[in-house]
Amino acid sequence: MLRTKVKASAITNLTDARYFAAWEVEWLGFTFASESENFIDPRQVHAIKEWVDGPLIVGEFNLATAAEITELVNDLQLDAIQAGVFTELNTLIELNNLVPVIKEWIIEPNSSPEELLATFSDFAPYTQYFLLNFAKNGITWPDILAGKCLSPAWLQEVCANYPVLLQMDGSAQMIETLLRDLQPAGISVQGGEEEKVGFKSFDELDALFETLETLD
Repeated sequence: MLRTKVKASAITNLTDARYFAAWEVEWLGFTFASESENFIDPRQVHAIKEWVDGPLIVGEFNLATAAEITELVNDLQLDAIQAGVFTELNTLIELNNLVPVIKEWIIEPNSSPEELLATFSDFAPYTQYFLLNFAKNGITWPDILAGKCLSPAWLQEVCANYPVLLQMDGSAQMIETLLRDLQPAGISVQGGEEEKVGFKSFDELDALFETLETLD
């Protein structure tokens, strides 16, 4: 088993889904935002679900309406949704706790700590987890330590007060440092394209999961 919760995001193929399920991640995320390069047809997700067991299935949305989200939740029997950066508070209110919500925030180099905290407070009643995505803009732990974005102390405070998932590129050792110093609720990692059907390299992810693995 893993010693922290892991969300596998933006899965586009069965190879990734089966790999992450074998590592017993908490969530498998599939992107239904048609404008995204990681978009996957809901029919393909239905087929993938037949081949994996264990993780919760998450639909990742961005500009969808509450009605559109509800339709896919019901059609695919989704366990949770991820609300993207453009998903408005009113949409989550309209969903009325249909399923648990992970709210994503894409962190910018100039993100305001005060504005982020204000939005956390607004969204908290309708959100089970907050996903802080540093990877989207290439922000790394050394950048944060160097004072280029937010601060370690601010992140420690946020992780202590909210259930936070962190998505940040880096080595397995760096992720372990994040878990030790910030103590988030979990992390998010991302799937990728197959090199050819049914085959891809998982060397970097293997190193991460081996670091996170603990004895039952």
